[in-house]
Amino acid sequence: MKSITHKQYVKANLRLEELIKVVDDSTPSENPLTKEFLEVSNLIEQYEEVHYPIGMPSLREVIELRMLEMNLKTKDLAALLNTSESKISGYLKGESEITFKQAKIIHEELNINGDIILQ
Repeated sequence: MKSITHKQYVKANLRLEELIKVVDDSTPSENPLTKEFLEVSNLIEQYEEVHYPIGMPSLREVIELRMLEMNLKTKDLAALLNTSESKISGYLKGESEITFKQAKIIHEELNINGDIILQ
């Protein structure tokens, strides 16, 4: 797929703003405006994947998110992972490395993707 320029990207965004006003879920997929909407969206997505990539979250960020989702405090997480509060604090502050054994427990107990743990 050929890469688009920044100028084409800006133009595509402006066109998408116009199309959003006239194309919605009830617009037939055969409608030329629907087809253009999809083409313009794809161009924008292609440009953004190259120029504005979204990286993988850090393990610390994901652990903090899981703690929030599961309403866990540091002591609760330590108990869940069968480790000390100081170890958890060290992980979260980036002061200590997670062992392979802890990585496995974190994966199992917090359902965190192995790629995030091993990055």
